[in-house]
Amino acid sequence: MTTETATEEKPHYLGHRSRVREKFLATLGAGMADYEILEMLLFSAIPRGDVKPLAKNLLARFGSLARLISATPEELAQVKGAGEAVVASLKVVQVAALRLLLTEVTDKPVIQSWKALLDYCRASMGYNKTEQFRILFLDKKHKLIADELQQEGTVDHTPVYPREVVKRGLELAASALILVHNHPSGDPTPSQADIQMTSKIQQAAAGVGITIHDHLIIGGKEHFSFAGKGLL
Repeated sequence: MTTETATEEKPHYLGHRSRVREKFLATLGAGMADYEILEMLLFSAIPRGDVKPLAKNLLARFGSLARLISATPEELAQVKGAGEAVVASLKVVQVAALRLLLTEVTDKPVIQSWKALLDYCRASMGYNKTEQFRILFLDKKHKLIADELQQEGTVDHTPVYPREVVKRGLELAASALILVHNHPSGDPTPSQADIQMTSKIQQAAAGVGITIHDHLIIGGKEHFSFAGKGLL
């Protein structure tokens, strides 16, 4: 085989990974397309080969990098070429991001880091396809004690039991709670059922000296605050 023929048969992506890494390190991602950032994530999961087609397919399937990272392992695995290693590489990014965001709301009063709290809530449940109900438990200084997922429901309903909410608050010696749930539709406007449920939890909590600081509804990039709208 001649040198010319060998050169012609070299994979077109030879050296591509090095160029993408160099570009990333030079700018730390500034100006890079989402598919290039995704390629960087896929390099470790797929040691050899051209990952650009898979990166573009994943983005086309989920619509954005944020929705891709927030997708469930089962949804990711449905994309051809997204094996266990790829799924793990993508989900670890979400876990790391959520831990980073949660760090911003710990060890200080939540009211001093309200934007960080909203960012965390949006990242953790803003793109979920089913409703989730979580509770942030606060101490007397409004510092976060725990963040717990209480219930997961359907696309438009999550069963919530006031007694269980209050019971868990007492177990953690919480002085206040922030209720959070998502609307997969993207519209954070509370339903009548949301309003009634919030009232029942508020009444049950008040009976044992626990305050409901707020109830946040997350709908994609939007949110609704019960306290902000005067409903608490």
